[in-house]
Amino acid sequence: MKNSFFAALSILCTLVSATANGGDLKPLLVVPDSAVVENDFSKLGKLEKTAWSQRQHTRWEINAEDGVLFGQPSTDEFQASVKHHKGYEPRLSVPLTPAEFAALFSIRFNGGEETAVCPFVEFGHHVCRLKFSSENGLQLLAEGETLIVAEAKDYKPELGKWIHILAEMKGEEFVVQFENGPTLYAKRASFAKSVSSGGNGFGVAGTKDGTVEIDNLTLWSIKQEANAGWEKSRATFPTFEPVPTGKKVKAKK
Repeated sequence: MKNSFFAALSILCTLVSATANGGDLKPLLVVPDSAVVENDFSKLGKLEKTAWSQRQHTRWEINAEDGVLFGQPSTDEFQASVKHHKGYEPRLSVPLTPAEFAALFSIRFNGGEETAVCPFVEFGHHVCRLKFSSENGLQLLAEGETLIVAEAKDYKPELGKWIHILAEMKGEEFVVQFENGPTLYAKRASFAKSVSSGGNGFGVAGTKDGTVEIDNLTLWSIKQEANAGWEKSRATFPTFEPVPTGKKVKAKK
């Protein structure tokens, strides 16, 4: 009982601390259990390969002076040495992400240019992706980015400004809240697949030739029961008919 009390108190303190830095974001779908990854990047240190995957040879380091995790593209030499996956955009994933989770974090995309694919935040590689676009707004993509399953066309965060996000995954359901912005929800059978398989999990890709900063990142495992107010919250979400993106997924050999 005593241990359970202190575990709950720890989660509450983390949420309160994050609220001070990222608005009043509280879980809707899940009940957080224990923090699997928790970092405010205020202390200098190397990124452990078991916890952080710097994809496509892009470069990431803790900037303790600013208290952020800083990512930049791969070097010119590396880009010239490969035919694809050149690392034009800073890319990072967190293999420790639980299959079902709550993820609270702040992110900022700096400079660079948007592409047809980036910038984005995803949960499971090609499983559940949030695509940011100055033209199309915010899109929640699924099925290998072949479907738009939720969107907020008017939500177009600016480069260089912090975005504060709370995302939750449980079974086939996913919900994500943005401070001073929309809440997106979708239910897909594909979401029930493990988002941590293949060393992926929580992932980020920035703009082409731009940089990315991440702060106050906490990834929780979750308890078996759903949040007590979930049914009521879910009833308030608008319905959305999935829209094909036109992308075709290559058949596995």
